[in-house]
Amino acid sequence: MSGVTRAALWLGLGFLYAPILVLVAYSFNASALVTVWGGFSTRWYAALFSDAPLIAAAWVSLRVAVLASLIATVLGTLAALAMERHGRFRGRSLFMGLVYGPMVMPEVMIGLSLLLTFIGIGLDRGVATIVIAHATFCTGFVAVVVSARLRGLDRSLEEAAADLGAGPLRVLGTVTLPLLAPAIVAGALLAFTLSLDDLVIASFVSGPGATTLPMRLYSQVRLGVNPEINAASTLLVGLVSVAVLTASILTAKRGG
Repeated sequence: MSGVTRAALWLGLGFLYAPILVLVAYSFNASALVTVWGGFSTRWYAALFSDAPLIAAAWVSLRVAVLASLIATVLGTLAALAMERHGRFRGRSLFMGLVYGPMVMPEVMIGLSLLLTFIGIGLDRGVATIVIAHATFCTGFVAVVVSARLRGLDRSLEEAAADLGAGPLRVLGTVTLPLLAPAIVAGALLAFTLSLDDLVIASFVSGPGATTLPMRLYSQVRLGVNPEINAASTLLVGLVSVAVLTASILTAKRGG
């Protein structure tokens, strides 16, 4: 790697991550002014945990992320199995387009289309609609991760189990799924992270009493930034980083 390339790489990384590091540092600022350093303090974390609306929004986000990631993991794994283990069945291209479509569509379009769908079927907006929307959005990401693992599996192991008398369901439960476990967990963590971090789709499909943490933070930022928001954002960054790091480790083990 040349010196110019290395310098460009570090400049790019600095542009991306320096604002996050500044946000984390100022979450420990004793001053109420976000641009003035007043010494090290954890007072804003204490204030954060006494902010009932913000805590309620965090619980909504966690519930939505857990439920949406579970649904997306099941659907994404089944979709991957259908695409990788059943050959070129009729309608396979359409099926793949439906699974992977939300990954490439703008989130505004996904949110608006789901909103119109919920209105059309008369479904009241709330936590349930956010879960459905996030599961729809995240299923494709899980399918990609699991499909990659399926393509790398040695099919002779499944064939050997079938030759020994195991039925399709038993082969799936005792051979295929255990081998897929790291990819499934990585896909679930990726779906959890995407759901926890989403603002655009949730803004379209949420209703009264279903305000997620990103929505709450965005509404407060519009009125002015305070160190309490820095503390909440730092905790969110930390949670997402742990999930992404865990998914990366599992993916690396999968590749090995």
